Amino acid sequence: MEHEAWRITVTARHTEIPDELRERTAELIERVAKTAHRPQHAEVIFDADHGHHIVEIHLSLTRGQVKVAHAEADDFRSALDAAVQKLRSQLDKNSGRPRRVTS
Repeated sequence: MEHEAWRITVTARHTEIPDELRERTAELIERVAKTAHRPQHAEVIFDADHGHHIVEIHLSLTRGQVKVAHAEADDFRSALDAAVQKLRSQLDKNSGRPRRVTS
């Protein structure tokens, strides 16, 4: 991405994830982060807990803002797609700046 300070951390808890999934994760997060205002850091956590595949995304923005998306599915790829969609939805809601109303 164009931002030099921008970084993505991918963590696997209680599981192993293939390199292809790590690469897909980085691509999806970079694509979503382009809609965010000055992203600083993204952390993606893959967790397998008693047969449940869980993905949690933390996207740190300026001024201490953190967007968090969490999804659970039958496999990591589906959970990742759902979490990215939730994150995209959060960013879309907050994309506009506060508008000043004049009378």
